Amino acid sequence: MSGKVCLVTGTSAGIGKATAIGLAKMDATVVAAMRDSEKSKAAYAEIKDKSGKNESSITFLPVDLSSQASIRKFAGDFNEKFPRLDVLLNNAGVSQSKRSLTVDGIETTFAVNVLAPFLLSNLLLAKLKASAPSRIVNVSSAASDGAKIDFDNLRGEKKFSMFGIYGQSKLALNMITVEFARRLAGTGVTANFLHPGVIRTDLGTRDVNPILNALAKFVKLFLGSPENGAKTSIYLATSPEVQLVSGKYFAKSKEKDANPESFNEVSSKRLWNVCEKMTGLSVSPQKVPVA
Repeated sequence: MSGKVCLVTGTSAGIGKATAIGLAKMDATVVAAMRDSEKSKAAYAEIKDKSGKNESSITFLPVDLSSQASIRKFAGDFNEKFPRLDVLLNNAGVSQSKRSLTVDGIETTFAVNVLAPFLLSNLLLAKLKASAPSRIVNVSSAASDGAKIDFDNLRGEKKFSMFGIYGQSKLALNMITVEFARRLAGTGVTANFLHPGVIRTDLGTRDVNPILNALAKFVKLFLGSPENGAKTSIYLATSPEVQLVSGKYFAKSKEKDANPESFNEVSSKRLWNVCEKMTGLSVSPQKVPVA
């Protein structure tokens, strides 16, 4: 991975941080994308320490993935600072017990889990193509397996449940990933998605519901380590075996069956159009400007 640039979102904790450390140990240049906070600064220091690398190999670039303006600024900053992008690893995700809106007025789970990777991938697509062969890797979840897409309730407008909206958001991410794979065929850019396993992360442990918060922290004691959760992400980002594979679902570093709706071309195109409208991207990925 020497000489290759890997951008990883959600690196302040859990799988994202473990992924950044793992890629840095493989001599990749790692861009750690996370909020500008004390926690993120501490995570950045830990990534450098555990990987044995310094600022020349690992860059902390702040972004708030719940804000489309922040994502656009981040993409512009990245394009200015880095001449290439070999791997875009959309790792960040959220799950909430209560419906909330972002600064853009969009339900938070859908905004972060679907629109953020959709917008960021489009804004960095020219860089990915110029660096081909390159890869988009999206961290999904087995929660998508039993989910269904309800276009009338994508953002919990009519009915909101923590697990239902989270599972639907991950299925939507699968569909967007497969649609990217279709649109990028022949460009040298691949797009795949994965289930990291049932892993100890901060997902759900900072929820406003104190009972769910406590339950999540207890359950964490019996789950796999973030390092194990990062293995499939690192595999898809680096392995020569999957350099030409695109539009597939992986778990434990092996291809597996996904929810069939992930590959529904009609629904995926409809969802793509919804995401375009919600992010203000009304042109093809090849012509997306960086604002």
